[in-house]
Amino acid sequence: MASSSLHSCFLPATFHLSSCSSTFLPPLPSQKLPVSLKIHLPTASVKVDLSSCRSDVAVAISHALSNCLSETHLNRTLSGLGPKIRGKVRDTYDAGEYLVLVTTDRLSAFDRVLASVPFKGQVLNQTSLWWFNNTKHITANAFISAPDPNVTIANKCRVFPVEFVVRGYMTGSTATSLWTVYNKGVRNYCGNILPDGLVKSQRLGANILTPTTKASDHDVPISPEEIVSKGLMSKADFDEVHSKALALFAFGQHVASKHGLLLVDTKYEFGKAMDGSILLVDEVHTPDSSRYWIADSYEECLNKGAEPENIDKEFLRLWYKDNCNPYEDKVLPQAPIHLVSELAWRYILLYETITGQSIDIPTLLEPIDVRVTRNVAEALSLL
Repeated sequence: MASSSLHSCFLPATFHLSSCSSTFLPPLPSQKLPVSLKIHLPTASVKVDLSSCRSDVAVAISHALSNCLSETHLNRTLSGLGPKIRGKVRDTYDAGEYLVLVTTDRLSAFDRVLASVPFKGQVLNQTSLWWFNNTKHITANAFISAPDPNVTIANKCRVFPVEFVVRGYMTGSTATSLWTVYNKGVRNYCGNILPDGLVKSQRLGANILTPTTKASDHDVPISPEEIVSKGLMSKADFDEVHSKALALFAFGQHVASKHGLLLVDTKYEFGKAMDGSILLVDEVHTPDSSRYWIADSYEECLNKGAEPENIDKEFLRLWYKDNCNPYEDKVLPQAPIHLVSELAWRYILLYETITGQSIDIPTLLEPIDVRVTRNVAEALSLL
């Protein structure tokens, strides 16, 4: 695999990762953070530039490093909420007829929490809301309202114990990723027959579904036949979700391509409402649940055997794999600040690129958990 400097906004010029670009901006300027910051979007373009981080965003990220939302405790201050269910990234509270889902700034990979990333929870939540609103023609969803940048209030439903992973490319670095298992000689993965001779980052002949079961500490690949035979879903429910997942992914790829991006793979979760209808839940096409590559440089990277330029957390996953054993080491190294800052920028860039909307950076004079608590309390009082 070729190794060269990474196209970057925050990384120093001496830092190297697998990529095929080498453009760098000057170090982060030292500026005071405004009380309230409105980020303005540049002119739209189908060419995505990872080094285009604007100084106002860079300053906001720098100041927010010490004000991330890593934990929430809404049930301690708001009556009527059940105990917190702490996921890898989201904290979920039972509010009677509804669920309150708080998307934190925790970064999860390799079945572990690696760091807290400024504005990550806000970007994930608002990215999902955009996709929820723009995929209603494909499937209904559980979304009700978003009273806070980090919060979604959703209808309750019985979530299927299966994650629906859809892949369009031969890639990945985790234990269940397609390239990982393919490189070990696996040619039948989750019921998909894979031909010999594929190379990393190559586009597949067709998008495929590779479901996993939702274990407590890791994901386990499973075939459609096993899902039905083990009683995890009925065949009718699986067939409907299978169709919806592929349709969502194809639509996501279409939208991404119009904005200079490749939607590489993603995962969906679905549930069944009280009336028996199937709903899309959790998150949609976020940089946490998906891989995105820069379309303009993809072919060049593929031909060089280099990692495609990405706009998700893959570059940080690769850093951990290069510096430790993230699955077996009890204590992992702390994520470097410049990588955390770079990831924060890439998440914001993805949101703005896909939605065409500028992101509102809230004032940092108020702790995020205080703001979240106030906004959730007001929202629940109106339901």
